[in-house]
Amino acid sequence: MNDPTKYHPNMEFAMKDVPSLKGKVSDAEWQARVDLAACYRLVAQFGWDDMLSNHISVRVPDEPDKLLINPYGILFNQVTASCLIKADFYGKVETPTPFPINPTIFTIHGGVLDARKDVQSVLHLHTNAGVGVSTQKHGLLPVTQRALYFKNMLAYHDYEGIALDEDERVSLGKAIGTDKWLVLLRNHGTLTLGTSVAQAFAYCYALERACEYQLAAMTGGAELVTLSPEIIDTVSKQTGHFKFAGTLEWPALLHNLDKTDPSYKT
Repeated sequence: MNDPTKYHPNMEFAMKDVPSLKGKVSDAEWQARVDLAACYRLVAQFGWDDMLSNHISVRVPDEPDKLLINPYGILFNQVTASCLIKADFYGKVETPTPFPINPTIFTIHGGVLDARKDVQSVLHLHTNAGVGVSTQKHGLLPVTQRALYFKNMLAYHDYEGIALDEDERVSLGKAIGTDKWLVLLRNHGTLTLGTSVAQAFAYCYALERACEYQLAAMTGGAELVTLSPEIIDTVSKQTGHFKFAGTLEWPALLHNLDKTDPSYKT
């Protein structure tokens, strides 16, 4: 990991060195930047951030071999569209920045975007509920309606240490295959993929809630009500609309975000 002490330690000063990119990048890239910055702010609002340890990315729409990612040293509630950094999937930075980048981004996000051309956004978190369920041997149990929504969309990826090893790009790609959109990273946290930032956020919300419900249900050690394989399959078939997650929610979320703090758009 790059030595962060070589970067300016005064975040406010460094942010002043970040020029506005509005009108200096394509309209498609600017919209991707705005959506991604909004996602960072929303994750912070929902209390899912972990200081500097999480990251969310989006593929640059008109440069599909590039991604946008947060600078290392900016909290999620401080992220703006212009401060996001553009880089290739292996860490070659194209956006001048006074900040470093967390190198694990390129193992996780670069690996997923490289392996799955249909994925446009990747969201990685370390929440209490997500990490908690990721450490349980049985993983996410099919005991709540929410958990059944993505029964056939959930993958598991075994822990391999801090994501700095090039080999993990390959193993993560194998874990997500061609049809998985939510991942429990064993002993680590969660990962959700989306065809848009909005969808990755909506999938994240669903997985987070399912994990919260499971941990709540297990509190006190009471016996859980199990569901039959038939009803599990029935609900899985009833939730085809889940692939459109985010379509309705995202505009409403942005509306509320604009009322509280629209500075993410700068």
